[in-house]
Amino acid sequence: MGQTIALVDDDRNILTSVSIALEAEGFEVRTFADGDEALRGLTSRPADLAVLDIKMPRMDGMELLTRLRKVSQLPVIFLTSKDDEVDELLGLRMGADDYIKKPFSQRLLIERIRALLRRGELAASGEESDPSEVVVRGDLVLDSNRHACTWKGQPIELTVTEFLLVKALASRPGHVKSRDVLMDAAYGEHIYVDDRTIDSHIKRIRKKFKVVDADFSQIETLYGVGYRYKETAETG
Repeated sequence: MGQTIALVDDDRNILTSVSIALEAEGFEVRTFADGDEALRGLTSRPADLAVLDIKMPRMDGMELLTRLRKVSQLPVIFLTSKDDEVDELLGLRMGADDYIKKPFSQRLLIERIRALLRRGELAASGEESDPSEVVVRGDLVLDSNRHACTWKGQPIELTVTEFLLVKALASRPGHVKSRDVLMDAAYGEHIYVDDRTIDSHIKRIRKKFKVVDADFSQIETLYGVGYRYKETAETG
């Protein structure tokens, strides 16, 4: 049986058409018409990935994501209307992995789904860690096989996208990575996201590290250029 996709939208036409497209690609699809119904369904039987509409009755996508993130790190893609930039950025900061604007190409949505699932499989593969897959930069340890990140021995819960961004930066401390390079690292060369998506991910990553260490400052912004990881924290 194929991987399970949860599709949550109050638009029945979208539920029907996208379900048909996903099932044709070999996915098992579970549909929910509102967030409250989806929360109950996903709590009792988790899916491999969720596609959430932001604006829904009873419980919108934002609240649903907040509740899901308390118990799960499953990949989440938001569906947004073309004017919902604020919602997009807020959603990414809250823990969504990606977003796609309505009206959207079903082929593009399927590509995004496959990319997220593929990265999750790669991150989770291998029962024992290959030393070559472990990145150690001072207090930072990234284990790609286990999809595990620790800072000063404390676990940091990162989504697949966040993990790949931190790995891309930490792989070469001191080297500036442009947003385009980071996009390729996190999304692949054939999927485009705008600069604000990368910026939102970086802000969310910093916030997660600061929960463990309020002085965390390893990821530096070079305005107009990109980001870099510094190996030694500043003092004083």
